[in-house]
Amino acid sequence: MNYKVHYPYITFIIHSPISIEDFFHTFHLSKKTIHLLKQNKDYTVNKRFVSSSTILLKGDHFSVKAFQENDQLYPPQYEDIDIIYEDEFLLVVNKPPFLSVFPDNLSHTDSLANRVSAYYQQCGYNIPVRYIHRLDYETTGLTLFCKCSFIQPLMDYQLSIKEIQRKYLAIVKGKLTGYKQHSICQPIGRDRHHNQRMIVSSSGKRACTYYQCIATNQDLSVVECTLDTGRKHQIRVHMSAIGHPLLGDCLYGEKSHLMNRQALHAFQLIFTHPITKEKMTLICHPPVDMKNIMHSIDPIL
Repeated sequence: MNYKVHYPYITFIIHSPISIEDFFHTFHLSKKTIHLLKQNKDYTVNKRFVSSSTILLKGDHFSVKAFQENDQLYPPQYEDIDIIYEDEFLLVVNKPPFLSVFPDNLSHTDSLANRVSAYYQQCGYNIPVRYIHRLDYETTGLTLFCKCSFIQPLMDYQLSIKEIQRKYLAIVKGKLTGYKQHSICQPIGRDRHHNQRMIVSSSGKRACTYYQCIATNQDLSVVECTLDTGRKHQIRVHMSAIGHPLLGDCLYGEKSHLMNRQALHAFQLIFTHPITKEKMTLICHPPVDMKNIMHSIDPIL
């Protein structure tokens, strides 16, 4: 899709006929958002405001206000962030361990969202911080942020229908054999006896994890996990349920002298770019604590 960004607007160069209303629907905008765009006259066709029933023709320049102003939801925290990918619309950051994606209390100001807020401010971006998905406090790896409010509903939809694929590396206790992919499809619900824990439960929500052992020894195995659903603590719960809890996972396993956190890293993100329609495959290598242990585990050839 050909486009130009002139903040806070995007101008799309139309390739084939489509009504403005239908164009909005391709981005999964809510009725409220579409109503506000019309009410505020926040779009034009060839520099003129027209009815939303107007048919956009090949070659038309359709401009729409696509970026919101900063809502100050996350006060800036000036710490370095490890940027894996960035363009006008998206930001992908490698989250370090022992950091929340967002603060559980807005009076707390050190989370990845707060650090991204500071980065936006330093770059002169007057935009809100919006994450598309989350990682646990101890988990490291790829975290996707959306800079552009116009495309966020489409990104949320892509996540909901599994068009945004997330792959993880985990080090688990025990020896797993074979390179075959396995699945764990067991529903997950809250543990009524422990506020922080989730459990496999017949009354829980559907949850499916695919895993493949890529390295193993007598004590530990490295597995590559893909989520078909996104339940809280899903990989940790499922691997524990089959007798192979994550190394260092105190909640679903036990403490380890090898690692002071759960050995889980979001290493790959695959999605279709909402504007360019390019297939994106982003990779982030595991941090040193996991890498050092993985080097001592024999790969399955």
